[in-house]
Amino acid sequence: MIINLKRNLRAYSDFIVKTEKQEHSLHNRKEEVELSNRKTVQPSPGGSQLRFWCLAKNMEVAFTEKDFYAEHFVPKDYLENYYSFSPGKDGANTLLRFSLDNLHQAFGAGKCGRLHTLIDIGTGPTIYQFLSACESFREIIATDYADQNREELQRWLKRDPDAFDWTPVVKYVSSRSLKEGERLESSENQFHRAIRQVLKCDVTQPEPLAPQAVPPADCLLSLLCLEGACKDLPPYHSALKNISSLVKPGGHLVLYTILDETFYMVGQRPFSCLYLRQEDVEEAVKEARFAIQ
Repeated sequence: MIINLKRNLRAYSDFIVKTEKQEHSLHNRKEEVELSNRKTVQPSPGGSQLRFWCLAKNMEVAFTEKDFYAEHFVPKDYLENYYSFSPGKDGANTLLRFSLDNLHQAFGAGKCGRLHTLIDIGTGPTIYQFLSACESFREIIATDYADQNREELQRWLKRDPDAFDWTPVVKYVSSRSLKEGERLESSENQFHRAIRQVLKCDVTQPEPLAPQAVPPADCLLSLLCLEGACKDLPPYHSALKNISSLVKPGGHLVLYTILDETFYMVGQRPFSCLYLRQEDVEEAVKEARFAIQ
């Protein structure tokens, strides 16, 4: 049983929780354990793992409907806001490093072993989440609802000169994982080779990747997606159940979410974010047949 709880990064708080997906009925009895003033559940042995990191901020906007998001979300603005490693963006840079460091802890240097497939739910226009994961997975499937996000991903995969420049982020991750004598170009080539498909995804549907038929993955990854796609808690619970159907029994789920937040900015436009507390996430995770340990 592992719980790491710490508070840092100015206004941000984070915690990592390992969980196991139950391969049996939710009605099976579980032993509850109190640790660091956080209630946890001890599952039966032999299942899958879920990790989630939560970051806290605050404000309020109307829910961003799918059509509005598809029409008004500008990938380049989002990437410049949060992923450019630019001078004068200390908060965004700190948060990005925090994300990269935790993803490296989860996936880097083949820490999961060499598995076959990772499906990322709600990739957006970003690739930073794959930079460490490609060390552990032979095949990565990126998914997103918005056409413009998938198009931005394809530009990067095709090495289009108009694609967002991820070089500073790639260098940051590679500096932690490159072996002596290994060149950055070989690392970048590995990233490109690992991403095999870019598919449309709708987490509000029972079959999020339909009409595409994709075998269950060894691992699901979802960063900052479900809280943007769901208006309130019942759809959030349903979305977790929907995506859980995409991971094989004994597989893994890595979930990165935001607590106590109601919006985020892309350019000058606010986009809604479902206000979540830790207990809301834990309840939804359990209802989706995961048990937090």
